[in-house]
Amino acid sequence: MFAAAIRPRLASVIARPTLLNAVRPRFFSQAAVAHSNIASLQTLTEDETLLKETVTRFAQEQILPKVAQMDEAEQLDGDVLKGLFSQGLMGIETEAKYNGSESSFMSAILTIEELAKVDPSISVICDVQNTLVNTLFRKYASEDIKERFLPRLATDTVGCFCLSEAGSGSDAFALQTRAVKDGDNYIINGTKMWITNSGEAEIFLVFANVAPEKGYKGITCFVMEKSMGIKVNKKESKLGIRASSTCTLNFDDIVVPA
Repeated sequence: MFAAAIRPRLASVIARPTLLNAVRPRFFSQAAVAHSNIASLQTLTEDETLLKETVTRFAQEQILPKVAQMDEAEQLDGDVLKGLFSQGLMGIETEAKYNGSESSFMSAILTIEELAKVDPSISVICDVQNTLVNTLFRKYASEDIKERFLPRLATDTVGCFCLSEAGSGSDAFALQTRAVKDGDNYIINGTKMWITNSGEAEIFLVFANVAPEKGYKGITCFVMEKSMGIKVNKKESKLGIRASSTCTLNFDDIVVPA
């Protein structure tokens, strides 16, 4: 009975072309515009095309033959790392005056994509260096700090971004690493976990709270070097991306100039 009752109404709706005819031209017109916009975004400049080809060739010739070996050993090959620097891929957006390539964020993304096609481990190393470490220095550091660290990060030194902790992975504001003012210095104590690039890094961007009573507003970032006494401990054995180091770090009464 129910099916019999709704059948005439359903047939009437299907047979009524007015709404569909009204919507169809607008829908396809908007779809055409959207497609046009997407196509324009996919069109690379001459420089971007050249960069993509160069990175592809580098990845195929210098990285691909070592992928299996690096994965099995869970270790980044030193020559591959040197190649990333010599190709200018570790300071893509960094200004030329700091020995960087002074290119664009789009160029960084293209580089990361092409490296990932061959080995995601190498892609991650390049990604963290460019989009996290270098970006923080470029956007927020004083000129003195930029001059001291950006040339090294662009030419021969790996950096890492130290935020996550055992109790503050997804809730970064809950971090427990502390920085206590002591005259002209800060004393840093705490532990960081799952820190990418930390096995190779010499420069560390370390987030610590200088005023816990202020909550997340007390969090600041310290530039530290491994030589200050940072302890690189347990290296995680991962299911994939194994040539990219992921380690636990300890900071025990490390003195950082204010």
